[in-house]
Amino acid sequence: MTVRRVVPNIQSEAAQESREFYGLLGFEEVMNHGWIMTLASPASPAAQISVMSSDKTASVTPDMSVEVDDVDAAYAVMLERGVEIVHPLQDEEWGVRRFFVRDPNGRVVNVLGHR
Repeated sequence: MTVRRVVPNIQSEAAQESREFYGLLGFEEVMNHGWIMTLASPASPAAQISVMSSDKTASVTPDMSVEVDDVDAAYAVMLERGVEIVHPLQDEEWGVRRFFVRDPNGRVVNVLGHR
């Protein structure tokens, strides 16, 4: 399994202010679904930050997202190891397959792959 990118997720109702603030550091908006906005560095597109009001299909907002090349394999490993699954593996309408787990620090991690 290969990690493609790691994105911190900031839960916030201040999307516009966040876009402006992180713009001062060189980030630009690359995705906006209304409830989640992703900002990326034009010079290094994998360097990203997401700002979200709440998650559209899950009852909890993840603290970070980890994109992997094989989300089904990642899910199988987590189940095998007995890691707490916070949100089940599912396909989302915006083109990702994902699940959430809780890390040893209590942080919720969105593990995803693009379809």
